[in-house]
Amino acid sequence: MLIDSHCHLDAPEFDRDRDAVIERARAAGVTAQVIPAVAASGWSKLSALSASHEGLHPAYGLHPMFLAEHRDEHIDGLRTLLATERAVAVGECGLDFHVPGLDEAQQRFFFEAQLRIAREFDLPVIVHARKAVDAVIATIRHIGGLRGVVHSFSGSEQQAEQLWKLGFCLGIGGPVTYDRAQRLRRIVTAMPIEFLLLETDAPDQPDAFHRGERNEPSRLTVVRDCVAELRRMSPEAVATSTSNNTARLFALTEGRMG
Repeated sequence: MLIDSHCHLDAPEFDRDRDAVIERARAAGVTAQVIPAVAASGWSKLSALSASHEGLHPAYGLHPMFLAEHRDEHIDGLRTLLATERAVAVGECGLDFHVPGLDEAQQRFFFEAQLRIAREFDLPVIVHARKAVDAVIATIRHIGGLRGVVHSFSGSEQQAEQLWKLGFCLGIGGPVTYDRAQRLRRIVTAMPIEFLLLETDAPDQPDAFHRGERNEPSRLTVVRDCVAELRRMSPEAVATSTSNNTARLFALTEGRMG
């Protein structure tokens, strides 16, 4: 059994065959998926999708790459939604200093507001940090009282250690399967396994064996096998540890193993 800790199953890329994608995931042993929202316009679709299938767990947030869609009132809307809707986390939120044209001050405003909401509702956060890991760490420290995951982690060994000390997990997906990802592979090989979550980020970030294709949650097995090889563990042991980590962080009772 595996849990995909980060999958955008509500994305339009899956509109034509979403049920088949879910069935392929189940057949591959991926029994649950955490689905983080990216904009307020998608919250209702995500809510309906999660209610219609077992094992789909919604998180609600405002992604920095969709900054042009966000409005100040969406912060109050998020707070209202979390008071009435089942959610396992706040997110996807964070900072992106890689994409040109994303106003840094606005990004920080929405990120900090969402971190405060997560603390208010005692929920974990799902964090996007691209070319912004130091800024993300500083903001998490500043707000305080938080737990969560930095998904698709791409930082340094030192940044990873700072996040573990703050109680944050690292989400690891398709990029670790590429031979050129030597720093990431070193981190995954040596890191404390209790902070490791597996993800696909589908439909994005396919593994090295499916490059250029639409990614999907069934391919989490490829990530699992790569991590197992790097850490010299059995795939079953990696699945058990990472699924338990994900279940613990997001309070998914059906995801606990062993």
